[in-house]
Amino acid sequence: MYTALAVTMSTDTAPSGLLQLIWLASPALPIGGFSYSEGLEAAIEQGLVHNEQSATDWVVDQLHLTQSRCDMAVLAQAIPAWQVMDTQRLQALNDWVMATRETAEMRLQAEQMGRSLLDWLRNLQQASDVQLQCCAQLPPTYPLTMALALSLAQAPLDQALQACAFGWAENMTQAALKAVPLGQSAGQRMLARLAREIPQAVQTALHLNDEDRQAFNPMLAILSSRHETQYSRIFRS
Repeated sequence: MYTALAVTMSTDTAPSGLLQLIWLASPALPIGGFSYSEGLEAAIEQGLVHNEQSATDWVVDQLHLTQSRCDMAVLAQAIPAWQVMDTQRLQALNDWVMATRETAEMRLQAEQMGRSLLDWLRNLQQASDVQLQCCAQLPPTYPLTMALALSLAQAPLDQALQACAFGWAENMTQAALKAVPLGQSAGQRMLARLAREIPQAVQTALHLNDEDRQAFNPMLAILSSRHETQYSRIFRS
């Protein structure tokens, strides 16, 4: 009986697509997402966010204005590109990501989380040597490296984007809990609102082409720039 169990485990150790998506959406993923507020801390400093309602509205707006039209739209195009190893397409998408990071903090986040996720993939042998080498040469940004990780799950594209969006939502909610500050019940209400909004954001991302994809959010860029010299802060962005 023990031998049979051992054989079963050794020949089928890869997690299912659903488990891989849950894993990638987890805040426990060691890529440093918890250390960034993506402008939220600066918005709190400026008085734009001050309670549960304003924090929820801020994060929901960010989901639709920046995530769905920028990073999630990149993911929607990069995941299938990884599956067929279209290196030219991957390089073009990665170059676009780098060009649209408007502040030093935004660029730092994209680069640091991309490198950390690539290390995670390498350490757990979650990708082939060819894929890892290609990702390392881009050089890796978070959206392109996450697209590689999601492509390995072989899950439907909309589900992959939903998982990534929910992981982002959890990190932003945790940032709000720490910085506003808010209680755990407020955080759960924020997540409930975001969970209702994510499917629409995913559909937006899926239907954007290169001409429609954008990263235009002047207020966020201004707040990110101010945060770089903010006197008191607990987040890196």
